[in-house]
Amino acid sequence: MLSIVNSFGLNGLNGYLVKVEVDVNRGLPSYDIVGLADISIKESKQRVGSAVKNQGFSYPFEKITINLAPADTKKEGSLYDLPISIGVLSATNQILAQKEFLNDFSFVGELSLDGSIRKIRGVLPILITARDLGIKKVIIPFANASEAGFIDGIEVFPAKSLREVVQFLNGELSICAVKIVSYDFISSHSEASGDFSMVKGQASAKRALEISAAGGHNVLMIGPPGSGKTMLARAFPSILPNMTFEEALETTKIHSIAGCLDSKTGILTQRPFRSPHHTSSAVALTGGGSKIKPGEISLAHNGVLFLDEFPEYSRQSVEALRQPLEDGMITISRSMSTVEYPANFVLIASMNPCPCGNYGSTQKKCTCTPNQIHNYLHKLSGPLLDRIDMYIEVDGVSYSDISSEIHEESSIEIKKRVDLARQIQVKRFDKKKIYSNSKMTNEMIKKYCKIDDDCNMLLCRAFESLKLTARAYNRILKVARTIADLDGSDEIRAEHLMEAINYRSLDEKYLT
Repeated sequence: MLSIVNSFGLNGLNGYLVKVEVDVNRGLPSYDIVGLADISIKESKQRVGSAVKNQGFSYPFEKITINLAPADTKKEGSLYDLPISIGVLSATNQILAQKEFLNDFSFVGELSLDGSIRKIRGVLPILITARDLGIKKVIIPFANASEAGFIDGIEVFPAKSLREVVQFLNGELSICAVKIVSYDFISSHSEASGDFSMVKGQASAKRALEISAAGGHNVLMIGPPGSGKTMLARAFPSILPNMTFEEALETTKIHSIAGCLDSKTGILTQRPFRSPHHTSSAVALTGGGSKIKPGEISLAHNGVLFLDEFPEYSRQSVEALRQPLEDGMITISRSMSTVEYPANFVLIASMNPCPCGNYGSTQKKCTCTPNQIHNYLHKLSGPLLDRIDMYIEVDGVSYSDISSEIHEESSIEIKKRVDLARQIQVKRFDKKKIYSNSKMTNEMIKKYCKIDDDCNMLLCRAFESLKLTARAYNRILKVARTIADLDGSDEIRAEHLMEAINYRSLDEKYLT
């Protein structure tokens, strides 16, 4: 007898409908799966067989053929265990529900040998796709229930075991659908990360990071060890604007697919802060692998990617950041598929100015040779550095700064100014699908970054003396536009442009 059950597969951030066709007929006992199934799906034979028997059902010793349609699309993961078992039980008349009733449902879940249903990856994009395709009801693992609380327009039933699902379909048991939760309530109870009030001194660095947060600009901090670069970077998320629900949903989809989503809240309430070790490979940063998964740059989407000891990363790893920094997305191509993941993040990188770390410091003397300094600073390529908007020099703090009782400005106060500047940008770019100055196109720069003749002469002198590129020219204008927004000015004035140019002046000192 033939049974057809709805399920879903994943391709990047998008789900797609998979029809699980189960045919049980007379013949020598066998279990065959067709439809480009990977090893984890083919191993479902043992999981499904044991789960069905251990839950008290009869497992057919007949010829079982399973087709995962569309057959020309590669299927991965153990989420097909539950729909396959439902198909087997339906084909052997152990589920009394009519086919029309089953067609309203979709099933995803991994089975353990005792028949309990385990958590899977990617439930959030699956539910969004199911709703868009008109699937009315979805049965998911109980451990994934928190992810479903933010998707309306579809009924989601969390189940703990195969027997629960069968009894529910047979009308013998009631399973409560997941209730919709308000994102505003969840986000209002989220805890903040580090605070700028804990960072002593470093007023110029704090100002630069405030500009970065207000406009979404990439930053490179250069300074000796112990000057506070890491502390500044870890406090940076505390001044970023709150995520909108749309941003939170998109970011949560990535973390759900990667399998690193907190099962308690089910949705991200704070902007991600990713800090991969400098030994991370290019695949770890950009994503990929035999089973294409999002990398650190996608997990940092709508948040912060912090790369400490920037020159210590392999050349291949950091050069792979070029396209994402420019386009806000990463395309991963393999022989069987091509996947696109969003990668719209703020890059905060830090580095020492030399191997000993004290070159340019007013506190300690550098012991490196000129050749050592040159080789260390030129581990990073010019094209990569050109994609960074602001360079900050962070020198060591004095004892008087550390022991001072002066109250430093808190992240809450800084965030108020950042939020006001972002509100200006959101209004400016209304219906243009961007939310910060850093994402302006060349046409937008011409429209929103107009400067007078005096400013034009100032920028011309800086362009020639600092030997800037066309990309650096545009980035200076973007930063100047953000500084003007923080100042509440409709026009970019000379002082705004001078400050923006100052954040590129370290090109000449360190990086040329």
